[in-house]
Amino acid sequence: MTREASIERNTKETEIKLKLNLDGTGYSDIITGVGFFDHMLDGFARHGLFDLCIRVHGDLQVDDHHTIEDTGIVLGTAIKEAAADKKGIRRYGSCILPMDEVLVLCAIDLSGRAYYSSDAEFSCEKIGDMSSEMVREFFYAVAVNSGMNLHFKVLTNGNSHHLAEAMFKSFAKALDQALSRDERITDVLSTKGSL
Repeated sequence: MTREASIERNTKETEIKLKLNLDGTGYSDIITGVGFFDHMLDGFARHGLFDLCIRVHGDLQVDDHHTIEDTGIVLGTAIKEAAADKKGIRRYGSCILPMDEVLVLCAIDLSGRAYYSSDAEFSCEKIGDMSSEMVREFFYAVAVNSGMNLHFKVLTNGNSHHLAEAMFKSFAKALDQALSRDERITDVLSTKGSL
């Protein structure tokens, strides 16, 4: 059974259509109006082997905040919906990922409880056309709306482009691992009996 979700979310600030296949090949078709954000989401899909299609029409005449945060809300919702009852999945995932001089650790628990922690600090206000502070807002929105524990530790900092890219790619790899099935797990990996 393919784990997929299609989500539409319309507000006065954004209109978003998103389709996610957790069992994909890394295909992406993404237009958010923020070029660097598109680049990061493409890296997320490619390195997590997720199929991801996104169309966002946001109030970019204001700034990029609503576009990026609301995309995080919708992606988090899609992850939660596509993962369904989480039976047979490993639940936990982690990745230490190098991006040139930068080294980032990402760890995930698909516990059903939302928590976000990151010590990432960016040396510039913008990366391309994306506000660097929106990296945090995006991942916070994903964590809250998917019900996951999501932790980032920057082991070695450096160029802001490399830092953001390492965060998105390590998140993809850790999420792919947490969502992967293990035939030894016949129910959910929890003493409670549910996630």
